[in-house]
Amino acid sequence: MFYSNAEPYPLFANPFQFYFIMSVQKEVKKITTHTLQVMKDSGEKISMITAYDFSFAKLFDEAAIDIILVGDSASNVMAGHETTLPITLDQMIYHAQSVVRGIKRCLVVVDMPFGSYQGNSKEALNSAIRIMKETGGHSVKLEGGEEVVESVKRIVSTGIPVMGHLGLTPQSIYKFGTYTVRAKEEAEAMKLRKDALLLQEAGCFAIVLEKIPAALAKEVSESIHIPTIGIGAGGACDGQVLVMHDMLGINTEFKPRFLRKYLNLHEQINTAVKQYITDVKSGDFPNEKEQY
Repeated sequence: MFYSNAEPYPLFANPFQFYFIMSVQKEVKKITTHTLQVMKDSGEKISMITAYDFSFAKLFDEAAIDIILVGDSASNVMAGHETTLPITLDQMIYHAQSVVRGIKRCLVVVDMPFGSYQGNSKEALNSAIRIMKETGGHSVKLEGGEEVVESVKRIVSTGIPVMGHLGLTPQSIYKFGTYTVRAKEEAEAMKLRKDALLLQEAGCFAIVLEKIPAALAKEVSESIHIPTIGIGAGGACDGQVLVMHDMLGINTEFKPRFLRKYLNLHEQINTAVKQYITDVKSGDFPNEKEQY
């Protein structure tokens, strides 16, 4: 193996050796906001999933997920609330701390919860600083377009990366009154197009597009240079995100069209626990090999 002055990479007699080395480099590489931009520019799709604790974060990171979102959906799936509104900044920081301890490779994005940034840009900056300092996370996410642009600019100006979120914004559920598809009407679609450009100009490194028509998501994804992450927004987005409890089949009540379940953990866990109960009550567990 030797380096050529004319070549950026070492030359190998065996091309499979080169492939192996590059694969290892890719495996241990830390995902950054720059990595995501390179992925968009090269046409490689971005994978993103939610997580709220150490154990699942470690599993997802080992599987080589690109982004873990510490979502305010923790309000629903972890705390049992009907909406995302009740979760507090302190609670989000706790979940994010747990997630960060479990990862080595992926980028961690932390949702800014309702009430932590809507008041004014100074409050938004203070909340973002707390998240970054106390969790070790890599970036924050907030919902909204033109209404939060000043907050985005102020946060980005301090060096904190910001991911935007347009379309169905769950923190505004009482304003919308429904979780139906957004931006089907031209007026709302026009605002979304404008908001995407405003968020890009304000310095967002990516934008989540939630539950909007696939054609509109494609148009927006092609009109801005930063990555888009879709959820219920079609396959033309630069990446996709799902809530872990939904895609792993832990939550059985949520069945939107865009959800693909990759496991049925609800049934598997239920079966396993029932077997455990049976084994305990029958005296089968523990057996002689399972005691000291």
